[in-house]
Amino acid sequence: MSDALPANGKPDREFCSTSDAAQMLGVSLGTVQQMVENGLLDAWKTAGGHRRIRVTSVEAFLRKRQAGPAQRAAAKVPELRVLIAEDDRLMQALYEKTVATWDMPVNVKIVASGFEGLMEIGRNTPDLLVADLVMPDLDGFAMIRKLRADPQLAGMDIIVITGLSQEDIDEQGGLPEDVLIYGKPIPFRELKGYIQARLMQMQRRVG
Repeated sequence: MSDALPANGKPDREFCSTSDAAQMLGVSLGTVQQMVENGLLDAWKTAGGHRRIRVTSVEAFLRKRQAGPAQRAAAKVPELRVLIAEDDRLMQALYEKTVATWDMPVNVKIVASGFEGLMEIGRNTPDLLVADLVMPDLDGFAMIRKLRADPQLAGMDIIVITGLSQEDIDEQGGLPEDVLIYGKPIPFRELKGYIQARLMQMQRRVG
């Protein structure tokens, strides 16, 4: 069980718990755990198996996330290319408006079908594909299976955001194990945390 945070929202010690780090970063516990596993936050485990995260690494992540566009450009911060495959126009507008408020180096392209998604990926492979499953022309199942059958696209992350249940997905033959699945409504907090973690990975590689 984590200790309560002081009034300033920051722990007054060298290490903090996973829940404290999630509160400081404004992301979920799962996102913090992924960041630790990817080496984006410095952490260790206690004898009881609890993670303890170095507070200075959380603060460093916050400083980079809060840097303005001019600072990011000067630091040559890499841009994450995100392709969203969603046929519902209201959902398309919601993606556009929400992602635009995040102030992160993200280049978003939206397509309305699996076929358009394959065409766009053929022209300019994204770092991350966010896909619905029920779409016209070519659905998300067929699109994702075609993509995962191509070894040249193995490095492209895929997130599915769908209104289908797990049973519905299984009835359609399921999805590859490395595809992350979320239910609708769109989990923007989780998506934002995932993108932040991917951007930090890219920054580490170029830095």
